[in-house]
Amino acid sequence: MAVGMFQHKVVVISGGCAGIGRALALRFAQAGARLAILDVQDDALVALRQQLQDRTGAEVLALHCDVSDEQACNEAICRVIEQMGGIDVLINNAGITHRSAFADTDTAIFQRIMAVNYFGALYLTRYAMQSLIERRGQIIVLSSLSGFAPLPNRSAYTASKHALHGLFETLRLELKEQDVNVMLVAPGFTATDIRKNALVGDGSISPQSLHPTMKVASPTDVAEAIFRGATRRRRLLVLSNVDWRARMLARLFPQLFERWMVPRLSGVRSSR
Repeated sequence: MAVGMFQHKVVVISGGCAGIGRALALRFAQAGARLAILDVQDDALVALRQQLQDRTGAEVLALHCDVSDEQACNEAICRVIEQMGGIDVLINNAGITHRSAFADTDTAIFQRIMAVNYFGALYLTRYAMQSLIERRGQIIVLSSLSGFAPLPNRSAYTASKHALHGLFETLRLELKEQDVNVMLVAPGFTATDIRKNALVGDGSISPQSLHPTMKVASPTDVAEAIFRGATRRRRLLVLSNVDWRARMLARLFPQLFERWMVPRLSGVRSSR
């Protein structure tokens, strides 16, 4: 792929102030992209915009946006298009998680996680769609290992990731003729801030740690892999350090998956 393919391209990143989102913002800024960062952390937005401008000279539009609010998503996308001329890449990265058994999880937790992880991506994509079609752009969706395989005590999170796959795999087919690429990304266990705000069954926050025996990727490494996948307009990028065997076992041999993988995952506090 040609060097500088993202030079002057407009890249929108939701949940862009921390973890993988922040690392992606830096990587695309280094490639010469013009950035629109969406997040709910106002102070972090200001700090990140300044850091990106100081380090890379990138043009950065930092917008407060709660992706679970459809009107807020509409307004944010309209402002990006108005101020930056259009959208070439939309990265649906914003997400939250929980750790609680299904029986102990209030339905409000399912609603909250679906509102952010699933509907947030749906809203932003809907309002960015026409500009992406006009520019033959691409949509990048941050999924998870749990988009392919069940993880214990993560029923709401897993459901949201399966929903993302159903939506965006279908959308990929619908956008094929318009030459808009859809890339689903499934990172494995990554050292991100998502676990610091993990919900439990009653809606309270309980920071979770990663199991000490699991190999953990850095946000920078994950962002680099996503960036390279974007240059190739990949359809699916599986970065799981549990690797492809878990995906194959879960789909083809579910009973073997339950015996082999679930005990290894039962102590894991957070993926992605």
